[in-house]
Amino acid sequence: MSATIAAQAAYLIAALLFILALAGLSKHESARLGNAFGMLGMGVALVATLVLAAAGDLSAAGVGLLAVAMLIGAAIGLQRARRVEMTGMPELIALLHSFVGLAAVLVGWNGFLAVENHPGGAEAKALDALGTLGIHHAEVFIGVFIGAVTFTGSIVANLKLAAKINSKPLTLPGKNALNVGALVLFLALTVWFVITPSLGLLIAVTLVALALGWHLVASIGGGDMPVVVSMLNSYSGWAAAASGFLLENDLLIVTGALVGSSGAYLSYIMCKAMNRSFLSVIAGGFGIEAPSGSDVDYGEHTEITAEGVAELLASARSVIITPGYGMAVAQAQFPVAELTSKLRAKGVDVRFGIHPVAGRLPGHMNVLLAEVKVPYDIVLEMDEINDDFAETDVVLVIGANDTVNPAAAEDPGSPIAGMPVLSVWNAGKVIVFKRSMASGYAGVQNPLFFRENTSMLFGDAKDRVEDIVGALGDRGPRRAEAGASVKASV
Repeated sequence: MSATIAAQAAYLIAALLFILALAGLSKHESARLGNAFGMLGMGVALVATLVLAAAGDLSAAGVGLLAVAMLIGAAIGLQRARRVEMTGMPELIALLHSFVGLAAVLVGWNGFLAVENHPGGAEAKALDALGTLGIHHAEVFIGVFIGAVTFTGSIVANLKLAAKINSKPLTLPGKNALNVGALVLFLALTVWFVITPSLGLLIAVTLVALALGWHLVASIGGGDMPVVVSMLNSYSGWAAAASGFLLENDLLIVTGALVGSSGAYLSYIMCKAMNRSFLSVIAGGFGIEAPSGSDVDYGEHTEITAEGVAELLASARSVIITPGYGMAVAQAQFPVAELTSKLRAKGVDVRFGIHPVAGRLPGHMNVLLAEVKVPYDIVLEMDEINDDFAETDVVLVIGANDTVNPAAAEDPGSPIAGMPVLSVWNAGKVIVFKRSMASGYAGVQNPLFFRENTSMLFGDAKDRVEDIVGALGDRGPRRAEAGASVKASV
């Protein structure tokens, strides 16, 4: 009994540590500490689970197998964490969400085999005596449904983010009717299962949920995948909470609820940032591609050299850098930090403008900039900096595309119409770092590239920024009067 009480106390401590982890992760300055709280909480929870297993009916061999499973999982996790690039984090997270969903499905099926499959067994009789047998039926069914949706949905998200399948949305005839029909069928089957549980109904709901999860995410366009990642994060949390109810594990319930609610709130924030309907995200009914305007003739683009950019920067008073996924791919954050330091040393006001969905993961750019120790106070969110572009001499768009596309604000027929974007085109001069003139992840052409005040700097972003840093090294301190001429020159 004392071991059980100690383990339950450890679960409480772990839950508090998880709450502290979320609080820490909400700010750049405390993110590292928050991550440490999360790891400590999980460690405490795992040790407490072993203690509970040893104190319960589980045999010594069972406890040993549980410990071996933990060690194998930890080894795989460490290996993947050491190897994965930051650019590969979104698809890895999606894959991890699928594990949570699969675990919920397995826990639900195990609950059915232990109780519903043996209505005359001791566990079923005990639940019936307490009047909670019907609740157990519902927990099994709902847990399997949420877990299966999360499992296949996360697999599709992983494949899309890893570019292993086409990122364009799947548009089956009657797409919305299929989704609604699946939900109605789930509700009907749930009522039926609670009244008369059977293996056939459980198989049916598992298949329906697997198909629904696949269709929900397959119907979402590539430009909206960052929202999908946070949405699946929420789904995995609720799947974990459902497993907690089945296993009568308070920590799993609390942790699942924390993940589910925080993921849902993050999805809501991102939907506002992308001008999407939160309900349409949940229903998988967004991201439909409209004519992208790729056939529109925007004219000719203008190219510039690294030396030309260095000359502009040397005479600028204010510079804003707007990074995107291309910066992450090229690992250009290191020379970007060096460039920032050099410009600030010359008296140039340098700041960063971060779009809420820059990259393929919320906070992607913030993490990269923190990695190279860019000061937090010059890294600003879109709402904080958007009004300042009109007073900015030079904007460096490094690997961003859809998040700086003026079509979102000016073209009602664009697939990203209404999506809030960084209004970089209002600056005196815009330099776009790209490998080619290809469209962004959403498959939409960007008219910014063809504007009179925009110049394209082609090539690997890391190499080009290093070239600019080298060219700046040959120049003296910025002339105070020169900055005023930047806008006049364009």
